[in-house]
Amino acid sequence: MATKQEVKKYLAYWFQLGKKVVVGNGSTLLPERIIVGDRYSDEFEECWEKIISPEMGDCYLEGTHQTIAELLTPAWEMEICARCEMPIAMHSIGMPAVICPCYYLPEWPNTELPSPRCPVDTQEYLQQIRDRLFENGQIGKN
Repeated sequence: MATKQEVKKYLAYWFQLGKKVVVGNGSTLLPERIIVGDRYSDEFEECWEKIISPEMGDCYLEGTHQTIAELLTPAWEMEICARCEMPIAMHSIGMPAVICPCYYLPEWPNTELPSPRCPVDTQEYLQQIRDRLFENGQIGKN
């Protein structure tokens, strides 16, 4: 079963490549800023709340057929596309989704561009590096 955090990450990654979420009334959502420093942007968070709101109706990622509400049921899991290494939705049981949304991006995968990512807490990341160096005896010896 895909967790809310996994589905949120899935959307954040695809938003970074310009994929939109189609809303039940036919309009689309695509936040301009996805990540701000070590967190998701307020604009992305507001968009996420709209997407999971029952009042919005069926919402789905452009180029897919399953709704975001369906992805949050036990029938779906988030996996990695073998072609582009982006998160994709896969059935837990039964047949997988027909194609990855990357199929509709003619310029993707593109190893010349930075890959989409999640927010990174720089202080925590640097602390982990320091801890690894300390454990390996690389620092602390005088």
